[in-house]
Amino acid sequence: MHILAVGLNHRTAPVEIREKFTFSSDRLPEALAFLKDTKSVLECVIVGTCNRTEVYAVLDRKYKNGHFVKGFLEHWFGIGRDQFEPYLYVHEERKAVEHLFRVTSGLDSMVLGETQILGQIRDAFLLAQSRGATGTLFNNLFKMAVTLAKRAHSETGIGENPVSVSYAAVELGKRIFGSFRDKSVLLIGAGKMSELTAKHLHAGGASRIMVVNRTHGRAIEMAEKFRGTAYPFERLSEALAEADIVISSTGSQELVLTRDQVRLALQGRKGGRPLFMVDIAVPRDLDPGIGELSNVFLYDIDDLESIVEANLAERRHVAEEIEGLIQEEIQVFEQWLKTLGVTPVIRALQEKSNRIYEETMDSMMKKLPDLDERQQKVIRKLAKSIVNQMMRDPILRVKDLAGGKHGDQALSMFTELFALEEILLEQEQESKWLERVQQAAASTAAAPERQGAISFNAAEWLAGS
Repeated sequence: MHILAVGLNHRTAPVEIREKFTFSSDRLPEALAFLKDTKSVLECVIVGTCNRTEVYAVLDRKYKNGHFVKGFLEHWFGIGRDQFEPYLYVHEERKAVEHLFRVTSGLDSMVLGETQILGQIRDAFLLAQSRGATGTLFNNLFKMAVTLAKRAHSETGIGENPVSVSYAAVELGKRIFGSFRDKSVLLIGAGKMSELTAKHLHAGGASRIMVVNRTHGRAIEMAEKFRGTAYPFERLSEALAEADIVISSTGSQELVLTRDQVRLALQGRKGGRPLFMVDIAVPRDLDPGIGELSNVFLYDIDDLESIVEANLAERRHVAEEIEGLIQEEIQVFEQWLKTLGVTPVIRALQEKSNRIYEETMDSMMKKLPDLDERQQKVIRKLAKSIVNQMMRDPILRVKDLAGGKHGDQALSMFTELFALEEILLEQEQESKWLERVQQAAASTAAAPERQGAISFNAAEWLAGS
């Protein structure tokens, strides 16, 4: 099995590229199912945030440069591979594991050490797990990543300095206005990012906070927390005309404000007041053409990176400690991964010893037909004890060898010494058969009209194998 991480983020791709590769939440389960059905993919998790889109996969064999995962992205988004390959990064095996640990710990974020990504990784994993897209390897790896990130934040205090994209947006506003006193702020969107932005604005002295959201009840709820005003989405233009500062963060797949809408709103403003606008959504909420309007200052999420940079010196120092924790955890995972491969080998050895035992006992009973029931029982017990004692040391030794530096070679040699290849092949075929039966059962449960097809298909496949 081979671990792979393929993706693009704020470092490798500009926002106009990233926004083309966002998975809408309502179609993410469908995307997971499609990816899981992709050739050679055994397990998978899709991570999508405003700053990154990443696919983690376990493959049955090694392919050059993530070939099949790139094919999935190409098909799902309908974009030619040549248009996005320059922006992609591909990590394999240990590098993929290290990348996941760094991402989950906040070391790969635009805002170093931010904690929001931890929840996003956890949610992505839980969704994939609930959809049957993960297995033994990813179930352990992602739980380790989440646990490591929690430990990193609690032990190092990397998140103590108030640095985030929303914080950077507020800091940028301070540079332009000096103070938020007597300024009206319009927040478009009422999600976690908008609420965090509202906290920074309120702490910075903003005198009036307006909230517009498609779900008006959520806008009211957030506005009340900061003694602000909620506007129905239909009155967005009215709120825009009153605002000095606009910060937009929605999950919309389309533009929320166009150039013409803002131009019309500007006509209702008094005194030619400047309008400061920050778009921290991906895909973008605000039409880039808005920045061409007179007296309008438009910034997107990429513009915030320079603001964030000034607040990261201490976090970089602390990040070195986390890098050490990550290397330790990688070794723990690799040790576990090595011992994972020993289980089928031990099972094969036990299966072979059981077969030899049964064949020997059958032959003995045929040659000694006059033995009574008690004598047969004693002989069987003694023979079984001999087999178990003979197997004990080899099993203990192969476990130790599998966890060593050359674990793979040791397992391979052990398999050859005990001639376990045929039994391992039988186990692999049985595993594939069970997986197909389970998939057919799940499919039939979802579509009752297909009941009766499972036993036929399974029997047909088994006969063919």
